[in-house]
Amino acid sequence: MAYVLALDQGTTSSRAIVFDLEGTQVATAQEPFEQFFPRPGWVEHDPMEIWHTQLATARAALAQAGISAAEVAALGITNQRETTILWERASGRPVSRAIVWQDRRTADLTERLRRQGHEEVVRQKTGLVLDPYFSASKLAWLLEDPGLRQRAEAGELAFGTIDSWLIWNLTGGDVHATDVSNASRTLLFDINQATWSPELLELFNVPAALLPEVKPSVGLFGNSKPELLGAAVPIYGVLGDQQAALFGQACFAPGMAKNTYGTGAFLVMNSGAEVKRGEGVLSTVAWQIAGQPLQYALEASIFVAGAAVQWLRDGLGLISESSDVEKLASSVPDSEGVYFVPALTGLGSPYWDPHARGLIIGLTRGSGRAHIARATLEAIALQTYDAVMSMEAAGVSLRTLRVDGGAANNDLLLQIQADLLDRTVERPAVTETTALGAAMAAALGAGLLDEGTISRNWRLERRFMPEKDDRERSRLIAGWHEAVARARGWAEEAME
Repeated sequence: MAYVLALDQGTTSSRAIVFDLEGTQVATAQEPFEQFFPRPGWVEHDPMEIWHTQLATARAALAQAGISAAEVAALGITNQRETTILWERASGRPVSRAIVWQDRRTADLTERLRRQGHEEVVRQKTGLVLDPYFSASKLAWLLEDPGLRQRAEAGELAFGTIDSWLIWNLTGGDVHATDVSNASRTLLFDINQATWSPELLELFNVPAALLPEVKPSVGLFGNSKPELLGAAVPIYGVLGDQQAALFGQACFAPGMAKNTYGTGAFLVMNSGAEVKRGEGVLSTVAWQIAGQPLQYALEASIFVAGAAVQWLRDGLGLISESSDVEKLASSVPDSEGVYFVPALTGLGSPYWDPHARGLIIGLTRGSGRAHIARATLEAIALQTYDAVMSMEAAGVSLRTLRVDGGAANNDLLLQIQADLLDRTVERPAVTETTALGAAMAAALGAGLLDEGTISRNWRLERRFMPEKDDRERSRLIAGWHEAVARARGWAEEAME
């Protein structure tokens, strides 16, 4: 039997999972690593610790599966996106800590570029917005060091997101590469031309000598050094984490989407071989299979999803465990006009309002814990509804929503989601969809599977069908939009 090894390098831990070719998880290993917060708004990682924990988990997963590296037919990588690393080509040593995607130190830089009128060209070329979230401003910040800039221009340094860093170390420095999905998150990659953009490199003052080669997501990247895992293993698949989850959910056709209900929620919809642009949502590369055209996606970032339930638990003390919210919310037939706008850190897609603040409205003497709990689940689903509507306005109709993440275990939430969207919501049997996507991409790249087989191997655990009538759905949505309007701009107004 052939096996595939997936490396899942996340924001707080490194994982490795061994899958068989049917997508069944055989073994898994996980190690956390340290988070550094040197100043308010700064978030950093140690690149060497990331590499060491990732290598350790790969070895541990193989040992747990009872197989040797020689039995692994392909290796796939998925990773936290946008996090930025700069290292020496000669030694392979990083020149600083990694600047994490959450880091906001470059807010002034991106705001200055926005004021100078560069937003539209960035949006047209990259599908993204000028924001510290993405890699380019982080790299520009590192290159403010005159010594590093001189070395970068001389070709002595290499830049990469986490995937490039892992590929470099796995191949012993033989390969400096990234895939199109990760490249599309840097603010330096023209998604229309599928190449690094000279205009954007000039805008951020980034030397081209730093950049990795951009490869298809599914195809050969190189081979791991035999001494690392016990045998050389070919790297056949590389995808950013959200794109990997879309792949793992077998969303291969336009209009198929996945939503990951975690602390926040990431909604990604396959938009086909043409770039689609929607108000309030991002356009990005989904993946590319070697020899085939790029596939694109629309993406929405919802800042607070499961975190709203955590706030009910920790902030208000309404529940003892997060899992208690479903039972409490189910104890009432509806929220009786109570709305919770969970703008605890502002609002993400499609509003992008950092000045919005959380709001609970519609309370009466008859309102209780259960109504607030139900309004919280409705808020998670309503934010997703808003994102889907923005995507559909871009010209792609939602066919199927497949779900994963911790809150996807909440049956009531998924029923509310199906009712609001008036579409079917599907929960898979295998919820480790990010690692599964990396594994299946690698298996496809190695010629062990085709897309049809991957789709057939996707297994349904439960399907949620719409039950609410149009009038009730419209009433709930209209009330939500009124509540959101009252929450927006609150912090900005309070400062005046």
